[in-house]
Amino acid sequence: MIVKIRKWELSDAKDLALTLSNKEIQNNLRDGLPYPYTEQDGKDYISAMLSANKNETFAFAVTADNKVIGSIGVFRQENIHKRTAELGYYIAQEYWGKGIMTEAVKQICEYVFDSSDIIRIYAEPFAHNSASCRVLEKAGFQYEGTLRSNAVKKGKVIDMKMYSLLKREA
Repeated sequence: MIVKIRKWELSDAKDLALTLSNKEIQNNLRDGLPYPYTEQDGKDYISAMLSANKNETFAFAVTADNKVIGSIGVFRQENIHKRTAELGYYIAQEYWGKGIMTEAVKQICEYVFDSSDIIRIYAEPFAHNSASCRVLEKAGFQYEGTLRSNAVKKGKVIDMKMYSLLKREA
């Protein structure tokens, strides 16, 4: 299976809607996504990503064998953190556990470090999401600690974990 990240295309909206209309996926993401997630929601998101500042937002479709199966993005932070960026991602449930997201994370980190002045990329998965933590570890991220009682998801206070990858380590 050939895994690649590529710029979004408006025609990807249908695949995006299918992926994000899965509660299992949304349960591991931050709040704010509509459910069900419609093709129009996908078009709106893709349009926003395509028009975003290219030096602050690095957003890509994740593909396997040329089919869009997920999303990955690195988002520059502000002020004293302007050379730090947050990583976020998700993949269609039928592709979980196949090493696809690890490969996509490696690709986007290489791209961001090579094409920008970002020196640190971090991710904050929910502590109970061991699969996402494993993706980061396999991609070379270092575990920095647990952010205790750091979020409220579905009315439940949960911990998150902090992982980072430095440019000099990549």
